[in-house]
Amino acid sequence: MIARLLTFPLILILAGVSALMMFLPAIDALMRDDTSVARAFGFSGILGLSLVAVVGLALSGRFDRKMNDTQNLMSLLLAYLALPLFLALPFYEGVENTTYLNAYFEMVSSLTTTGATLFGASGRLVDSLHLWRALVGWGGGLLIWVSASAVLAPLSLGGFEVTARGEPGQDETVLGRFERASPAKRLAQSTAVLAPVYVGLTGALWMILMMGGERAFVAAVHAMSTMATSGISSIGGVQNGAAGFAGEFAIFLFLFFALSRLTFSSDTVTAARPGVLNDPEFRLGIVLLIGVPSILFLRHWLATLGIDDTENWSLALQALWGAVFTVLSFLSTTGFESADWQAARDWSGLGTPGLILLGLSLIGGGVATTAGGVKLLRVYALYLHARRETERLIHPSSVGRATGAGRRIRRQGAYIAWIFFMLFAMSVTFVTALLAVFGQDFESGLILAISGLSTTGPLVLMASEAPIRLLELSAGAKLAYAGAMVLGRLETLALIALLNPSIWRD
Repeated sequence: MIARLLTFPLILILAGVSALMMFLPAIDALMRDDTSVARAFGFSGILGLSLVAVVGLALSGRFDRKMNDTQNLMSLLLAYLALPLFLALPFYEGVENTTYLNAYFEMVSSLTTTGATLFGASGRLVDSLHLWRALVGWGGGLLIWVSASAVLAPLSLGGFEVTARGEPGQDETVLGRFERASPAKRLAQSTAVLAPVYVGLTGALWMILMMGGERAFVAAVHAMSTMATSGISSIGGVQNGAAGFAGEFAIFLFLFFALSRLTFSSDTVTAARPGVLNDPEFRLGIVLLIGVPSILFLRHWLATLGIDDTENWSLALQALWGAVFTVLSFLSTTGFESADWQAARDWSGLGTPGLILLGLSLIGGGVATTAGGVKLLRVYALYLHARRETERLIHPSSVGRATGAGRRIRRQGAYIAWIFFMLFAMSVTFVTALLAVFGQDFESGLILAISGLSTTGPLVLMASEAPIRLLELSAGAKLAYAGAMVLGRLETLALIALLNPSIWRD
């Protein structure tokens, strides 16, 4: 049965799963006696399953042709562009007083795990609609986990091009001489291995948050948003939760899963020596997690040098925790704000440290995780290259000490990482200019561009003095921002690979 199911296009499978997921908000709305929302999700789910069944029957009689990696990559692109049109249908009917464009924008933001919302006003959405946003974001996170090993890794994309021996968009030359598992089989195996881990971790965090005093519904939304790094909340953020410090600390621990794939799986090893402590991404993330809050913390004494200052160690610890939590949250591109973040800002003397948050989101988390951004592995490759070039300036005849994998990262990996940095910078420039055409000034356009390309939606609220109201954007600006979110999730190299004629040849 499963083998037969996997012969269909990936986009059709995702549409069927999405239709099944719609029954969860329908049941939730029925339990709340909200019949209009329940009908919207129930009828949309039935309609979706019917259409998927009809299309599946139409395709079942075709000549049996196996899926390939390129078709799966195209299905991923279609999933981010076209699937939100279907996901937005029950949301649009449930809200009742919004446009379909706004509903489509909301679903693109959720599916790409960006978490930017047009409905941030308190009471604007009922809980069942918040549940749908969180479910779509959670499903988008699982999609990234699975597609990273089943689709992107075989094509040396999504950050794997830094360590892979094959060219981006193509299989590795060594593995090309041997028979490989079919894309459908890899997809089934990855889902069977990773889905229980993803569901189990989400359930564990949900129970921990409830034990901390959080309401069950809010705990479920925050647990799903943490694992997907979407930053979606039904109460305006974790700082408004009832779990307090205990809840923030639990979320903080689970955010480490966004720093390295080795924290939850070893199916796509990017380190020369297996083990999370040997993973350069995890170690670089820890360095940033320690370094940035330390600078914010120590700036208090640097700014008050020579001035009598009564020490308040309780406030100091609050400020330190607020900085540590928020730094990891934005490094993982989640965007949750600590309840003590305001204390951290006051302690450091920085009114709005927007550049720090923008920089952390640009760096992003680990390869093949739910985090967005440039990725820590690419930053590490450039660091190795820069260190080696500095050594050669001092000792031109020196010999680099590294393993074969280390040399690969330092040379070809650094070259490809630099290309990606340039493509990312060009994407930021293009999206900023496009948003300027639709009426945004330079600052708001730049924040929106980085927010979309790094899939960190809460940046629009925290990176500037005045929060950017997404609801006030023009239709063109909303579509441009939605395109930036899709581009940031799938990455520029993947789109370029799809334009390469050689990968479409049988």
